[in-house]
Amino acid sequence: MNIAEVLSGRATSESVQRLLLSASTQEVLADQLRAILPPAAAVGPFRLTEVRFKPGRKITAYYDTFVDTESPKGHYVRSIAVTWAPNAQADPYEEATVLAKIQAEAVRRGVAFPFQQLWTDFRDWSMHVWVSPLDARFTQLVRLSDPQHVHAMLAKTGLAESDPFRSREYRVTSIKYRPRKGHVLRYDPLDAGAETVFAKLYIAEDRARVFRREDAARGFRVASTAAEWLEEHGGPAHCLRPLACVAEDAVVLYPRAAGTPLCDFARHQVGEVAPWLRRFGAALCTLHQMPVEVFGPIGHSHDFAAEIRLIAQKGVHIPALLPQVGSAIEALLDRARELHEQLPQEPPTFTHGDLKSEHIWVAPDRLTMMDFGTVHSADPALDVGCFLADWQFWNVVSHQAGLEKMQEHFLAGYAPGVPKERLMRARLYEAIGLIKCAVRRVQLFEHDWASRVAGLVERSQVALNDLQLCLGMPVKQQSLNRVAQHVSRSDCGPRS
Repeated sequence: MNIAEVLSGRATSESVQRLLLSASTQEVLADQLRAILPPAAAVGPFRLTEVRFKPGRKITAYYDTFVDTESPKGHYVRSIAVTWAPNAQADPYEEATVLAKIQAEAVRRGVAFPFQQLWTDFRDWSMHVWVSPLDARFTQLVRLSDPQHVHAMLAKTGLAESDPFRSREYRVTSIKYRPRKGHVLRYDPLDAGAETVFAKLYIAEDRARVFRREDAARGFRVASTAAEWLEEHGGPAHCLRPLACVAEDAVVLYPRAAGTPLCDFARHQVGEVAPWLRRFGAALCTLHQMPVEVFGPIGHSHDFAAEIRLIAQKGVHIPALLPQVGSAIEALLDRARELHEQLPQEPPTFTHGDLKSEHIWVAPDRLTMMDFGTVHSADPALDVGCFLADWQFWNVVSHQAGLEKMQEHFLAGYAPGVPKERLMRARLYEAIGLIKCAVRRVQLFEHDWASRVAGLVERSQVALNDLQLCLGMPVKQQSLNRVAQHVSRSDCGPRS
């Protein structure tokens, strides 16, 4: 396999998928992991969860892998991060001595087991492998993966003394392992009757400023403020209120949310989703009414240009792998900029920033919103459009009927008293939100990746055309049908 050709961006999407999914890749990866495991350990299968490709630079893939040992504990599921890059080696800012120190702590705490080492390089394949809980940027991940430290931390916050969280020991599971980016852990109590706790890690406050990332205190404050506001004004809707912020560990603790994600609920209870969509629309409108003096400083305003830049940054792999679709995206974003300049604006307010239906949970007696890590001061139309695009994204996946009717139910809950100009801008954000879904959420390893990306971009074009017609503007026809049909006929499956 020509790794350099794949990394260059000159190869096809099939070549990238072959690198990620082929039997030869999985065997090489298994060999590298066996080299840092006890002799009797068995590795595999691998479950690929996410891929990021920056043509000309690197491919990073995140896997969950099974490890079987002869120990009494039997098998383990371990999260790993694999990077293919020219001259793959440890990041120069994360020297081997730092990694060795972190690894030594992991061994001492017993959280490295059954691994004897938590990173390895395979230069023949330009491959660099990290094993959870290794991360030189989030150094607290090791101790937060230690059940003894978890118990002590919960005791210090007072949670361990309250009935819902009274447990002598917790089992720690990595829910999201993204070295240098972020981590989420789940703490399941081993004592009956106690409740699960989730831990979201942040970069320590002094280093968060260096990396321009939010710190734990801000994350805790924002989520708590949103929860308090909805509790007072949101009726049956709620925000998931954090349990505690532990400054020395740069972590925010959350309870388990009750219910089911809205996207899953809609798939299984399509006839009952309408009132929940209206209720969510009303709750979102309530959040958008929060005064500035209530939510306080939440960083720089995130305007339309910033959202366009974010989409362009996340979609750098599209022009390399699907040139026609990449050109279409560029043209659509240019049209969106022009349209935005012609629409009336309003002052920015509190916005969620990344509103998806998996961030909204439905239970018999309540609706819960969560994951406020992307809160901005921004145009409230951003949230509305983001959710409308997300609903289309899930409709493509699950082939639900009545998409437009469901969107109408959401808008019926949101729109009373809202300026109509905001809803027009929301349709613009919906159009670029569909592109955002295409470049960020459709994973390269999916067998129909190319056709799904093209399909979402085509939907974006339809949304822009509809908006221009509503505004009485001429529509410039730019058909993507041939592109989508060409892509759908392509063989995008992996080859060994």
